[in-house]
Amino acid sequence: MTAPHRFVLDNGLRVLLSPRTGAPAVAVAVHYDVGFRSEPEGRGGFSHLFEHLMFQGSAKYPKMAHWNYVQGLGGIVNGSTHQDYTDYYQMVPSHGLEQVLAMESDRMTALRVTQENLENQRSVVKEEIRSSVLNRAYGGFPWIPLPALLYRTYANAHNGYGEFADLDAAGVSDAIAFYQAHYTPSNAVLTLCGDLDVSRALALVEQHFAPLPWRPRPARPLLYEPPPSAALHGTCTDAHAPLPAVAIGCQLPDPAVELDTYLARMILCEILTGGSASVLHTALVREQGIAVHVSAGCGLFNSLDARAPDTLALVVTHHPHADTDAVVGLVDRELGRLGEERALDDRTRVARKRLATRLARRNADLLARTRALGTCELLHGGAGLVGDLPQRITAVRTEAVRDAIGRLRSPARAVLSLLPGGAGGPATDGARRKAVTAR
Repeated sequence: MTAPHRFVLDNGLRVLLSPRTGAPAVAVAVHYDVGFRSEPEGRGGFSHLFEHLMFQGSAKYPKMAHWNYVQGLGGIVNGSTHQDYTDYYQMVPSHGLEQVLAMESDRMTALRVTQENLENQRSVVKEEIRSSVLNRAYGGFPWIPLPALLYRTYANAHNGYGEFADLDAAGVSDAIAFYQAHYTPSNAVLTLCGDLDVSRALALVEQHFAPLPWRPRPARPLLYEPPPSAALHGTCTDAHAPLPAVAIGCQLPDPAVELDTYLARMILCEILTGGSASVLHTALVREQGIAVHVSAGCGLFNSLDARAPDTLALVVTHHPHADTDAVVGLVDRELGRLGEERALDDRTRVARKRLATRLARRNADLLARTRALGTCELLHGGAGLVGDLPQRITAVRTEAVRDAIGRLRSPARAVLSLLPGGAGGPATDGARRKAVTAR
């Protein structure tokens, strides 16, 4: 697949243009190099809150005008907050491109931040947390409590969805300072993909974004932490969960310097839980009958979706008659058997094909490809990685997967038990569900 055309404007904005023939549609994404690991201590969830504020109007466009324009064309529009970036994306008919660029430009430089908007969106975010996390079985598990056990620094360990006390403490001055520091052209990537002519699209980008003033890119937070030297154990409770669960987490290799080693972890996760014939589903669900669901994945949200350190998380939802030690023991036993299997070559080959096919399907989706290009440019130094990944995955050797098995079994990991039930009925704030007790 052809790599996108890359340009950098004088104000530092990185621009990716990826023409594609087919349907008369274009996708536009703006990735800002700010996520919840950029939040200052005491402001957990502020990046997520600010994502909502970005739809509340700018100097030239009133509240929700951006949203209403795209949906009025039958398009798709949304935003999302991750560990290390926040992206805003839309897909519209080709004739809507210029207006979308005009709106993205205006909110990049002239967002309307008011007390009314802040209060309104604070309430919206709180309700989202209640419905998605606090009053939902397994809501936020394991991506909220597991980092609190595995990591030690605030940036890596805190709850990026948002603690209510932190959200309540944020004021308009915090929002303005956050916006001025992080929402600047030099800290962003603009990606256009679809039915576009490169020369015309670049001219439109320059028309709407080149006049924006340059501001320095903010310093990134220091994220590095050494892996734990011994096993970490903790528990959390969930008042709504019908069954207990166990999450096993370990640090992933840094994809910036060990990409193939990282990809081997992705292949291992596919072997372990990728479908009803996977190793752990077969052993723990079908044969042992100890579990009702197993899953494993690289990254708290998705693979290659964050800078290092990020987390490989393996989750087993199991029956009450089995305790954490029994479940972890069975997982380790299956990992040991897998590492010694002669059939590991065949399993690796199948998993590579499945992952490569999945990535190819993602690249065929216009909006998904657009967002992936922006993410890889921002986090991993080049959007070309999106097209290279299927081939890189198919080149990973079985021995790298075998090494990944040994690493997952090593003591340098966190084991988090989720206990169902809890006193006091449904949680009313972030404290009860997300508290992790180490032992």
